[in-house]
Amino acid sequence: MSQSAGEVYLCVSQKKIVSTMKERPLIFITNDDGIQAKGLKELAEVMRLFGDVVVVAPEMAMSGMSNAISVDKPLRAAKVEEEDGYVAYKCSGTPVDCVKLGFNHLVDRLPDFVISGINHGANSSISVVYSGTMGAAIEGCLHGVPSIGFSLCDYSPDADFSKAKMWVARVFQSVVEQGLPPFVCLNVNIPKGSIEGIQVCRQTAGKWVEELEKRTDPHQREYYWLAGYFKNFEPDKEGTDMHALDNQFVSVVPVNVDMTCQETFEQMKTWKF
Repeated sequence: MSQSAGEVYLCVSQKKIVSTMKERPLIFITNDDGIQAKGLKELAEVMRLFGDVVVVAPEMAMSGMSNAISVDKPLRAAKVEEEDGYVAYKCSGTPVDCVKLGFNHLVDRLPDFVISGINHGANSSISVVYSGTMGAAIEGCLHGVPSIGFSLCDYSPDADFSKAKMWVARVFQSVVEQGLPPFVCLNVNIPKGSIEGIQVCRQTAGKWVEELEKRTDPHQREYYWLAGYFKNFEPDKEGTDMHALDNQFVSVVPVNVDMTCQETFEQMKTWKF
């Protein structure tokens, strides 16, 4: 779909969402790449079509922070921009800190949606466990707010989000119309380049194989640098998020914050302790 067609779709989506909500929703936005990230600005641009927007984002990059919170230092927030229906703050804490601080002090009512991203780089498969982008989305749904984490499979600071924005609008529109169950959020990954469509997927089984490289600094002090690679346990497995992305589909994975393994739970009822 051409960019002009995408713009037409955004306009139609805007009208449908406002009609569905009856009034302009309050949309809370954050990320883990920091307040200056291009993906955050592009996301805010789309969400401002659909509602009033409050941005609370880390003042610096916080990738890999997952659900981390600040317990040993004070949090600080400063307003960096304000217009009609839009206000943005930078926060000294993590993505989850941004949600907690925003909900408690920086918004005057509970937001209707929490949208995190657009992350520079994929958060597919087991990366959801480490992702600050998804940590913020999970925190949002813990507050009972429909929440979505968006990521683009392009790590470049100057990544092209022009195609991704239309798919952000499509997913957001569906959540407005269909809703989400309590304590469930969405992990949405968007492939780089041309896009064939959307697939609802499950998380791919895999792991990061860490290789901590031993190095020496200019003062001859030893340190370690995290490196490694991703090991996909299900290569070419249809129905998984990485298979969708490999075939140029947007992957949408519903994420449940209840981490109980129900199958094992049932089996353990027979254990004798």
